[in-house]
Order: sequence, then C-alpha cells, then structure tokens
Amino acid sequence: MKAADVMTTRIVTVPPDAPVRAVAETLLTHGISAVPVVDADGAPLGIISEGDLMPRNENAREARRDWWLQMLSEGGEVHPDYLQFLKSDHRTAAQIMVSPVLTVDDSVSIAEIADLLYAKNIKRVPVVRNGRVVGIVSRADLLKTLAAPHLHPGDPVHDDGSLRPVASDKLEALSHRGQVAAPPPPHDPAADELSASAFQALGTEHERHEEQERREAKRIAEEKHHRQASQMLATHLSDESWEHMLHNARAMAKKGEVEFLLLRFPAELCTDHGRAINAPDPEWPSTLRGMAADLYLRWKAELRPHGFTLSARVVDFPEGIPGDIGLFLSWAKHEE
Repeated sequence: MKAADVMTTRIVTVPPDAPVRAVAETLLTHGISAVPVVDADGAPLGIISEGDLMPRNENAREARRDWWLQMLSEGGEVHPDYLQFLKSDHRTAAQIMVSPVLTVDDSVSIAEIADLLYAKNIKRVPVVRNGRVVGIVSRADLLKTLAAPHLHPGDPVHDDGSLRPVASDKLEALSHRGQVAAPPPPHDPAADELSASAFQALGTEHERHEEQERREAKRIAEEKHHRQASQMLATHLSDESWEHMLHNARAMAKKGEVEFLLLRFPAELCTDHGRAINAPDPEWPSTLRGMAADLYLRWKAELRPHGFTLSARVVDFPEGIPGDIGLFLSWAKHEE
C-alpha cells in the first residue's frame, strides 16, 4: 500500500501570515493537534503542532494544558488565561512553524512511512504530489489501515499522539494477520529414537512450542490494547457513564473505602504511553486523551471544588513497561 491509499485527504492548512490565535482556533475547530503551513500554491513551508503554541510563563502553561485537554475531549470554553495569552501573541505562523518540514511523495509505501515516523520520532508527515500538499499520514492512519481495513482512504481519524509508530517489520507482520497458517512439518521418525539426545530434542521442541504460544498471546494482547485505545480515543464520557461512576464511588464510601477506580485504560491512550504517570510527573494530566481527558475535566470542574482528589497510577507492568493506567477518585482525609 502507498501513502495515497491511507492518507487523510480532507486536510486543513494555514497560510504563513496567519496569526497565532487563528492557528489555535484552527486546531480547536477541527479537533487536530498539528496543521501544515502552505503557500498560495499549496507548497509546504512548515508545520505547527500544539506544542509550538506553548506559553513561556507558568500560569499560561497551566491554562494552555486545560485548553488542550478541552480540545481533545470536545469540552467547554477555552480557558480565559490562555485566550489572553493568544491575544497578546502577535507572531505569525511563519514565525513559529517548524521548517523545513519532512514530506513524502504519495507513491511512497506505508512501510517506508512507518520507518520514517519511527526514525524521526514524529507523529505525522504531509504527503505531496507535484510539490503540493495533498494529504497527511499520521500514526493513526497506519493503525487504521491495520485494525480497520474496511474504512476508506481519507476517512477522518482522531489525531493519534500516543500510539507508537509501527516499524516496517511489525507493520508487515500484522498486515498478514488472518492468512492461513502453514501446515505443520511432517512427523520425524527420529523423534521416536530411544536416546538421551532424542529426549533432549523433545524438551527443546517443547520449549520452542511454548515460546511460540507466548508470542502469540502477546500479539493478541497488543492488538486488544490497540483496539481498546482506539475505541476510548474516539469515545467521550457520557453523563450517564459519569453518574454511574459516582454511584459506584458512593457505594464504596459506604463500605468504608476512601478511594475508587473510576477508569482503567491502556497506557497507549496517553501521549507518552504512561511515562509521566509512572514517573510521576505533575504534568501527567496533559498526556490524557479521549475518555480519560473527559474524566479529568469533569473531576476538575465538578469534584475538585468539593475536596475530592484524582490520582493516576500504572496498575500493571507487562514485561516491565506500563500496561494499563487507572484514574482513582479519593475522598480520604489529609493531615494538616
């Protein structure tokens, strides 16, 4: 498959003379985290991500974090402090964009694109044809191709900041999922030999078979996590779900508990795969996306004023790396 087969074609761009506020409003309106800067002919000049709009002072940084969470979760109004920062910022897109920008031709294979995203540690790359931007390929587009082949090219997907870029070998392996497995090798009469070496060979074969089963179980678990992360990225917290969580928390309080697990989700739903939460880094809320970001904003608006605290913890570590994340609501007394 080529870039033209998987790229998002309904792209949004900004001109180089667009003010910072207009760029921010573009990201917010379209629910994206980056936008290419192009000239009048559609030629790529640079790219601006939400991180390029980062204020320098601490108060504005806190406001910007809330704004970004609201954008990802389709929340309420933009934080007034961040709006004030945007009003006072008189820079243009040309002044804050990353340039030159990496691009790929629309005939480049998706394996090459996956390698490029992985090698350069970037989340997306514009696609050009005859020098003009005609689409964009993100990590989410690659995941969509593997996990949901029934979707059509150009269908919008949530900008994916957390799912790892898929290296070409893994992309190739997953792309062959569902094919008929090769038949087992014919029986070797030597396996019936009565000797210590033959018995040792049987033990080696058993270990090889168990290793294959472990790898298959790991592959299935990874695919399940990918699907869960994609679903929770696209799903938003409903009022009914929120009330159900609070009902269960109240029930735990009646049993004498002082905290309740509101939400458990794959670490892939975080933009850094849970590293900030595991550290822990006080900026961890800015890594949340989708339903997790919704929940954080509901807690901040409705529960924090009433003394509730919200914490995030890694709840399992498959093979030593963060697996699932838990958001815990607490009403415990704090010592003065």
